[in-house]
Amino acid sequence: MDRYYRYSSYLKERYGGKTYKLPINLPLSCPNRDGLLGQTGCAFCGEKAAGFESLPSTFSVRKQLAKNKEYIGQKYRAEHYIAYFQNYTNTYLPLGKLIDYVEAALALDDLVEIAISTRPDCINEEYVSRLLSVIKARKPQVNLSFELGLQTVNYHTLLEINRGHTLAEFIDAVLTIKAYQAELGVHLILNLPGDTLIDVQENAKILSALKIDHVKLHALYIREGTRLGEDYQRGELRMISLADYIERVITFLEYLAPTIAVQRLLGRAPEEGTLFANWDHSWWKIHQLIIREMEERATRQGKKYNYLGGKALQQFS
Repeated sequence: MDRYYRYSSYLKERYGGKTYKLPINLPLSCPNRDGLLGQTGCAFCGEKAAGFESLPSTFSVRKQLAKNKEYIGQKYRAEHYIAYFQNYTNTYLPLGKLIDYVEAALALDDLVEIAISTRPDCINEEYVSRLLSVIKARKPQVNLSFELGLQTVNYHTLLEINRGHTLAEFIDAVLTIKAYQAELGVHLILNLPGDTLIDVQENAKILSALKIDHVKLHALYIREGTRLGEDYQRGELRMISLADYIERVITFLEYLAPTIAVQRLLGRAPEEGTLFANWDHSWWKIHQLIIREMEERATRQGKKYNYLGGKALQQFS
């Protein structure tokens, strides 16, 4: 029995076969780097951002998709594909330019979804509605999804890590996306400095209350040239232990609605320029430790999902 609702299962149920993401790396930046909101970016964000394993942004969208499809299709025997605009803030472009990129991705065979990763403060109704109309006009069977980098619901922590937005912008983006029935995922870091186990529980509760479709968990890694990197090198940043991280993941899953798919329990980091990542363990080893601990506790995703729907009235049911 799976201890949590795996994203791979979610995709197979949704699209009827093995479905894999093909990453796309666009030549763009972020409002927290180009001077609109800030110039240094988030306290944890390095120059390579999330797409360090992606192909160069100088490659066209079609070339990136073709190369990634050739590799992933053969390795994993994929049947369907998601064109995944991954790196930096993909809606932080003039809408016409973004539509050009999306239309290039729509030329891919066996495409079932366009997925766009972005910030909560870079979403509005015009962008969502226009993107959806372009996709449905070209390929009605292709779905649109967004992945929002929230990182934590603790707005004090968001301020401390120089995120450039608060919880309010996230809620606004969720309501905007949901109004157009687009799919929605969220990225979280469960061990940000200042966050506690209570914040971990609240992350799960808020995502569940907002009926998010899927979530991607990250363990904080520390990069050279970032503010957290400088704090870490000075000995001013204390990372929680691996045991504590495992506890946080399990707690998060227990409070998370069982209908929300989980893309991963932690991520990977580029080796060069990384000061700390995953307690010097491979990601799959930590994944195994989490599952083993859940099995020993006989726990699962959603075990403590009992806090919505008028909890105080349950005694009268």
